[in-house]
Amino acid sequence: MTRSIGSRFLLVLTLGSAVLAGCGRSGGAAAPPPSPPVSVTARVVEPAPWTDEIQALGTARANESITLTAKIAETVRKVNFTDGQKVAAGDVLVELTSHQQAAQLKDAQATAKDAQRQYQRQQDLVTQGTVSKALFDTAQAARDSNQAKVEAIRAQLADRVITAPFGGVLGLRQVSPGTLVTPGTPITTLDDIDRIKLDFSVPETFIAALSANQDVTATSVAWPGREFHGRVLSVDSRVDPVTRSIIVRAEIDNTDHALRPGMLLSVRLLRPERQALALPEIALVQVGTDAYVYRIRGDSTVEQVKIGLGVRRRGEVEVISGLQPGDRVVVEGTVKLRGGAKVAIVEPPATPATAAN
Repeated sequence: MTRSIGSRFLLVLTLGSAVLAGCGRSGGAAAPPPSPPVSVTARVVEPAPWTDEIQALGTARANESITLTAKIAETVRKVNFTDGQKVAAGDVLVELTSHQQAAQLKDAQATAKDAQRQYQRQQDLVTQGTVSKALFDTAQAARDSNQAKVEAIRAQLADRVITAPFGGVLGLRQVSPGTLVTPGTPITTLDDIDRIKLDFSVPETFIAALSANQDVTATSVAWPGREFHGRVLSVDSRVDPVTRSIIVRAEIDNTDHALRPGMLLSVRLLRPERQALALPEIALVQVGTDAYVYRIRGDSTVEQVKIGLGVRRRGEVEVISGLQPGDRVVVEGTVKLRGGAKVAIVEPPATPATAAN
């Protein structure tokens, strides 16, 4: 009886071991399931219009700008303007004391008038032959001399009247009636700001791309969201040997006087349009100083390709080597990829603007 029970236990143990061994051999032979494709968005690389931008910082300057001063030392008799007033060319702004010169002018005019009468009288007598030519010449010289004195005094009076040499906007008044002014004493400023000259420096590497009449766009922190458009007037004839940059002068219409001389502006200079291969910056995989992208092959697998980069613009970068027109490149989903991985291309999510259309 005992031997029978032992035999049965041995048989069960043997069968169990065989079953376990069979299960082990079956598990070792099974291949792991293939990895599912990685969902990505992609773009076909094609030549497209590309406009390069040269960015710089510039300073606004008035089209014409001066500081009004006196030519002589004299006291102010009358001020004919207010702060910030708009004036035309020739408007009288300040009158200086001129009583003495006015009296001298009347005296000189009377003397000149008498000299003119003497000249005419001598001219008639010379015609009649009753006086010599020498006396006539003396009368003519006296007439010319007295007329010159009248003109000299008128010039002195003109120096005592300060006028606007061109139309524009006046600055703050620096003098009052009774103020003693001397040559060089500032009276006020005058700026023609209907047009603004914008001076900005550009690296010498862009000289070949600079020319007159190029479009310029400028922005100012004083006017958020607003762009000011103008054109290039001229390019300086010299390159600064220290900074290796050249000054470019542009002109911007400013009839509403939004811009003022001295303001700092951010400038974008647009170069002529050309064709280029471009990709979104998010498609790049940066490894140190090298840039790579994942190119999709015909069997839906990807390969990592090193590319050369050109200039950048808002969210895009120019590709100058490594890709050919017609290549399909992964744009989103590069984080999950490795060389040889299989991908499934999906449509990018619709933006609100796209959904509205």
